[in-house]
Amino acid sequence: METKTATAIFESLSSGWRLEAFRLLVKKGPEGMVAGDIAAALDLAPSSLSFHLKALTHAGMVSVVQEGRFLRYRANLALMAELIAYLTEECCAGVPGQCAEVADAKACIDKLAC
Repeated sequence: METKTATAIFESLSSGWRLEAFRLLVKKGPEGMVAGDIAAALDLAPSSLSFHLKALTHAGMVSVVQEGRFLRYRANLALMAELIAYLTEECCAGVPGQCAEVADAKACIDKLAC
């Protein structure tokens, strides 16, 4: 991952509402959620949510598909895992034994991305 890509992702998550929406979608996994359900869960006006979901979609952190009259959003778990790998690739100066907790977290994410 390039630094420019990572920076764009962090910018997309810099809003509390966007971060909460992304975390909610991560929790839902591959099923995702329709926009109205996300708005209700976050107690956020649909027009405001639309603005935030657009920013997340533009950064690639969420995907969206049309289902009849509804839009279903899903967290991009693969990109999330790639971002975590980017952040931790130099972990512990190349001494893997010191990074056991990071490896455990990556294994958990790898299971989600499947």
